[in-house]
Amino acid sequence: MSTPTIAASMLDRTAMRVRVEAALYEFLGDKAESAATAGLPAEVVDTVRSFLLAGGKRIRPLFCVLGWYAGGGGELPDSVVGVAAAVELLHAAVLIHDDIIDDSTTRRDRPTVHCAVAESARGEHPDAARFGAHAALLIGDFGLVWSQELLHTAGLSAAETSAAAPILDAMRTEVNYGQYLDLLTTGRPTRELERALEIIRYKTAAYTVERPLQLGAALAGAGPEVARALSSYGRPLGEAFQLQDDLFGVYGDPAHTGKSNIEDLREGKHTVLLALALREATPEQRARLDALIGDPGLGAEGAERCRQILSATARPVVERMIRDRWLLVQQTLAHAPFPPAAVSGLRSIADAVIARTS
Repeated sequence: MSTPTIAASMLDRTAMRVRVEAALYEFLGDKAESAATAGLPAEVVDTVRSFLLAGGKRIRPLFCVLGWYAGGGGELPDSVVGVAAAVELLHAAVLIHDDIIDDSTTRRDRPTVHCAVAESARGEHPDAARFGAHAALLIGDFGLVWSQELLHTAGLSAAETSAAAPILDAMRTEVNYGQYLDLLTTGRPTRELERALEIIRYKTAAYTVERPLQLGAALAGAGPEVARALSSYGRPLGEAFQLQDDLFGVYGDPAHTGKSNIEDLREGKHTVLLALALREATPEQRARLDALIGDPGLGAEGAERCRQILSATARPVVERMIRDRWLLVQQTLAHAPFPPAAVSGLRSIADAVIARTS
């Protein structure tokens, strides 16, 4: 296959998304048929499918595919698309569980799974909210199990499976540690910047960018030099991605982000933004933040007071951190041992990540 054709397919994110979603739709269609044959509840598969196909950036599958090209892979085989789809199914499970932990009410401008299930159960269960949370926990577990099944049925060789397994194991472990660290600090934000950065590295940077890239490269048979270069690219870009999310969680327009811009403040998320604010705030500003952040009854007026303090103390620093990490990405790409087409694709997606508005 010629290099220009490879480059064109890499940069066509829509085509990649279509292939990944087709793989997910086919797999979940088979699951729905199996459930119907066995007389099992149809709403389990329906809920997972509805959640998956309602939106999302498909950024992890995209990085998996880009890792394949960076590792020297040629025309994208269905087996790698299947692995990328399995990564997206894993992500759906993580999000469903994350929304339960955070008690979030919206995701992608729609009710979260536990809220949607609770609403459908009203009048049928004495405690619909409790039922919704329990059902969503199990539905997320189905996503985890099916992600593993999709991986094993993707058509990988024994060598490819062996190369992918430790990366996927690390990916699953790291995101769960990130979630746990986030849970430990929520409601108790401090000036500990390094702990906030640690949460980012485990919960987002490795899981969203670095590991999917390394997974694709491993499937292409790439060596340790490529894996190291992908880490040098993926870690700062993943950190920049989460730093942006932290800004969207406070300043974002819910109509664009599909999420509340108050919930992070109500919960007292220990973000880099808040850690920096607590470091730089005056005693009066700090006292105001201490009174408002983590208040479950925080309203629009209180949230706006928080934004004013965060803007005066921390927002410019976070924006500079994002730019600094983008520069590190560019420096890595200037010397990375990737095919030119892969460098072009990785640069394009890095620019898109930095420029995104939701």
